[in-house]
Amino acid sequence: MHRWSWTTTWKPEPALNEATTAGMTWGEAFRVYTRPRVVAMLFLGFSAGLPFLLVFSTLSAWLADADIQRSVIGFFSWVGITYSIKVLWAPVVDRVPLPGLTRWLGRRRSWLLLAQLGIAAGLLAMSMTDPATETVQLALLALLVAFSSATQDITIDAYRIEAMDRQYQGAMAASYILGYRLALLTAGAGALYIAEFGSWPLSYLCMAALMGVGIATTFVITEPLRTTPRDAYLSEQRVVDFMARSAHLPDRYRALVAWFIGAVVCPFTDFFSRNGSVALVILLFIAVYRVSDITMGVMANPFYIDHGFSKAEIASVSKVFGFFMSILGAMIGGVLVVRFGILRPLLLGAVLVATTNLLFAWLAVSEADLNLLAMVISADNLSGGIAGSAFIAYLSSLTSSAYTATQYALFSSLMTLPGKFIGGFSGVVVQAQGYPIFFIYAAAAGIPAIVLVLFLMRRRQAAGPD
Repeated sequence: MHRWSWTTTWKPEPALNEATTAGMTWGEAFRVYTRPRVVAMLFLGFSAGLPFLLVFSTLSAWLADADIQRSVIGFFSWVGITYSIKVLWAPVVDRVPLPGLTRWLGRRRSWLLLAQLGIAAGLLAMSMTDPATETVQLALLALLVAFSSATQDITIDAYRIEAMDRQYQGAMAASYILGYRLALLTAGAGALYIAEFGSWPLSYLCMAALMGVGIATTFVITEPLRTTPRDAYLSEQRVVDFMARSAHLPDRYRALVAWFIGAVVCPFTDFFSRNGSVALVILLFIAVYRVSDITMGVMANPFYIDHGFSKAEIASVSKVFGFFMSILGAMIGGVLVVRFGILRPLLLGAVLVATTNLLFAWLAVSEADLNLLAMVISADNLSGGIAGSAFIAYLSSLTSSAYTATQYALFSSLMTLPGKFIGGFSGVVVQAQGYPIFFIYAAAAGIPAIVLVLFLMRRRQAAGPD
């Protein structure tokens, strides 16, 4: 039935344990960012972040500039659903080889190249489409870009987890976030500048060309070594044996069902079998960890405007201070994971995110002061960066190497859905109670994450070192 066949030109980094991280100096911890595969994540992060705004806010600006009806512009946002349901085709990315490409590049790089070519082709075609007369065609091309982008995300996440030991995942995440943020600036402000002084078709043509960064990186990096845990292999083998005994079924049907169970069902049963009774607690923790910052983020810009800050002030402070502080926070988070493991930085991030929401409550009852705004936004982005790196490292540590793409796609979908749902009520709270109470409410939304990470830390201590 299914057999793993992987080739590689390098071996994974030696694993770090509690003893090695405890004796590691801060200089050695920071030097993790010079490792070639950590550097590669910078360029892969850029490739991942570039298409995101080009099918969202940047595309909305183009449509508005073309005088498209606002209701139609709203419908375009539906292409973003692909990012939330990517878990549906993650098993295909995880398990199905691409004819010709996989033999040449390997499983991860072949899917990565296909997705990047899909993004570049979609952006190129969008640059040759007139929104006023070819609106439906533009929507379909945006859907192609979003689907290819979500597929690229699945593959990059799997590559990142498989390329380095889990103690390096914080640094890998920080490097990825830096690249992603640079791409957001490029696809946001950069695309708008090109459109302003050139044209929208030229802007999207330039963005399509910039996908060459990701394509070139795919050819430079090497395929990660992938191993299949013994339990996962036996689990699949039992499925094969069971289907082999179903002689009354057609062979093709048995093979299809066996593949489906191995690719779709086994990733979930593997997670629950490895984590036992605490599996549901872990899933709950994943669901609530980002609720606080997502809830606050929904009403951030309306608050700035209502509090009396100009759009130029908001843009300058949030873009300049926000960008650099989020990158600094991500890098600090990566170093903390290398130095202290995952759970302690995870706790620090949860506490800081909730606390910075209280700073927004302070800002809400204060006069509109630009220096105070800069301080609060800086603290918010710094804490978000630390929490983001630690959380990505934690999610990466939960995956099995047999089902990397599928399991991480599940986690990444789960981590945003509750926050987005609860965030939908943010305006109701603001309208009924005002901004100070809302920010206190957003801070309180972070308490469950703090409690659950403390529980996981106590359980880890009780279980002893890995």
